[in-house]
Amino acid sequence: MKLKNINLGLGLMALLALSSCADDKFSEYRTDMTKNLKDYQYLNNYEPLKKYMEDMKAAGKCNPDFKLGIALEAAEFNKQGLVYCLAGSNFNEMTAGNAMKMASCVKNDGSMDFSLVKEFVKNAQDADMTIYGHTLAWHAQAANKYLKNLIKDKELPPDPNGGNKYLEIACGEAGANKWDKQISYVLPKALVKGQSYVMSVKVKASDGGTFAAWPIWEASDNKNQWGGSNDVQYMADYDITNDYSTLTWEFTANFPIDKLQFVFGNVGGTISCDDFKLTKAGSDENLIENGDFAKESAHGWNQTGCSNIKVASAAASVAVEQLVNEQTYTDGPFPFYAMGCEPPVVNGAIHFVPTGAWSQFFVMPGSNNTLSEGNYVVYLDLSASKDASGVELTMQNGWGASDQAITVKVPVSAGRHNVKLQMPNIAGGNYDIILKPQTADATLDVHSVQVCQVKNLNSIPLTDEEKKNVLTTAMGTWIDGMMEATDGYVTSWDVVNEALSGDDKDGDGKYDLQSAKRGNVSADDAKNNFYWQDYLGDLDYVRLAVADARKSFADHNGDPEKLKLFINDYNLESDWDDNGKLRSLIQWIKDWEADGVTKIDGIASQMHISCYADPKTQENKKNHIVKMLELMKESGKLCKISELDMGYVDAAGNSVTYDQMTEEQHKEMRDLYTFVLQKYFEIIPAAQQYGITQWCATDSPKDSGWRKGEPTGLWDLNYLRKHTYAGFAAGLGAPEFWNGAK
Repeated sequence: MKLKNINLGLGLMALLALSSCADDKFSEYRTDMTKNLKDYQYLNNYEPLKKYMEDMKAAGKCNPDFKLGIALEAAEFNKQGLVYCLAGSNFNEMTAGNAMKMASCVKNDGSMDFSLVKEFVKNAQDADMTIYGHTLAWHAQAANKYLKNLIKDKELPPDPNGGNKYLEIACGEAGANKWDKQISYVLPKALVKGQSYVMSVKVKASDGGTFAAWPIWEASDNKNQWGGSNDVQYMADYDITNDYSTLTWEFTANFPIDKLQFVFGNVGGTISCDDFKLTKAGSDENLIENGDFAKESAHGWNQTGCSNIKVASAAASVAVEQLVNEQTYTDGPFPFYAMGCEPPVVNGAIHFVPTGAWSQFFVMPGSNNTLSEGNYVVYLDLSASKDASGVELTMQNGWGASDQAITVKVPVSAGRHNVKLQMPNIAGGNYDIILKPQTADATLDVHSVQVCQVKNLNSIPLTDEEKKNVLTTAMGTWIDGMMEATDGYVTSWDVVNEALSGDDKDGDGKYDLQSAKRGNVSADDAKNNFYWQDYLGDLDYVRLAVADARKSFADHNGDPEKLKLFINDYNLESDWDDNGKLRSLIQWIKDWEADGVTKIDGIASQMHISCYADPKTQENKKNHIVKMLELMKESGKLCKISELDMGYVDAAGNSVTYDQMTEEQHKEMRDLYTFVLQKYFEIIPAAQQYGITQWCATDSPKDSGWRKGEPTGLWDLNYLRKHTYAGFAAGLGAPEFWNGAK
């Protein structure tokens, strides 16, 4: 039967311990079960876990330096309350859950705050407990904004000759058609129909070819790919060479030209454009701001079919807008997910007729609008039956409280307009675009939506070497700051955490490191994490972290002989690949150490495992736990179980929450804990035994971000001992009191 939901609170001894802990470090901290629960009475026979570890050491059954650890929040330990008492009574080492990770200490501007870490170290010293450092180098919980800012494009220096900026267009290979490659410029004000104009530009190309001007009326209703046959003004083609020549077009506007378009599809290599000028016939007034081809205008320069466009020389910041996504519509019913408002598509536009009720609808789904980090503008091609107020547009990358959403007002005037809306500081992701007429009483037609990224053209990407250099310095600075804060007290560290992926894309027989560039991580992970190895290299990533840790530890009062550096990873006990990840990690360690300088002291296995109701599955899992320990032994490295916790999976393959667990399931978990610990001491030689850390003291709350609602703890959420406590104790050599042991 299922265990009843009993809320008994803390036992008397626990309350006494809590009241006195801060004064005498640790009274004997106990959380006895009440005597009327027959199945739990045996738990009162157990001593604190640390007692059994000390007995093993005294009997010579384990390494005299073996560490029995618990993971906790540093801030909770610093309060010197219940968590402090539980930790000090049962364990002799702690791992801080988040406090010692880079994102917790390094701010967006690169400044560092180690005040929480320093307090944690002081309180650990007072409690005579060691700290296991977690973690120095990791792709997750890195200071992403700071690190990405370090490797952003650099601005070009001013032109020493004081010349104008010029556009440099990377064309790639020559195409078959003129229109295969183009740049376009949206004019601040449309040219007047019937007015004569003169336009000129200096152009050269590394490979030569043809350069043509095709001004268009973009706001026209009569347009196809090029704006419609009546809305494109085809003008003379010019042959261009690798020397500058001035191209000139004299023309009379056939319609209100609002976009200048230049086509050069059969040009390969690089095109350079300078001294752009547009005047009315007979006038010297340049209609293009400052007469500079690269100056920002109301819409800026866009590119199509080109691999890159940049400013080759610049004296000041120059921004252009590059079209990244565009949404148009096909006549028919509303094409996207309905949010209570489903306007149809009529004549190629979403046709919204007000009803008086509050309204909103998608105009571009996130699946069609994947954006990288940066600044953007949205162009809304919108027609309105009359002037209206209260219309908004939201661009957002999800629907949770932590997801980014930017909402702006949409100016609505009678007629058709291309409305420009600023979307700065986009974090990156898939962004839905939602038009919100709300209660506006105008009929609206959305013809299209364009999303353009705003980029500085007077900048160039850092070289791979420059990125590596700046990040090498950043890693060294961060590690040195942490070593200074811990002042030689923390002697064991996860020097690199979770480096390996789960695949072998390069076919060399071992798993690759996780990488955004190799594509072995999800899009969300690539966006949210910082993969050092993509910039430092698979070998140097770990070698640099190890070297920095050893140098800085010695520089800040550490005894180099005591420093132990571990590579920590998960799924090392995996059965589905026959411990393939661990085998790969062992090979990687050999590669990292092949320089004759790098030394990695140990392997840390997280072991976030589950107890399985299916006996065949469970037996296979246990066999591979044994294989893991045997492989760790054969590596010759120190062996640590760094993050042990456990859930339960029923016969149907479903995870069981703590409030649905039966007594028998609890006892099965108890037996598995005993198995894991006993096999560790049985297989791992004493000289290689570093320690075992229990990751979850209690079951995981229902609102937790880690194994939500699972029975992960040795104590329940009321800090009362569970059957798993007895299993863990038995693994440390305690009697199996549940079997009637005395």
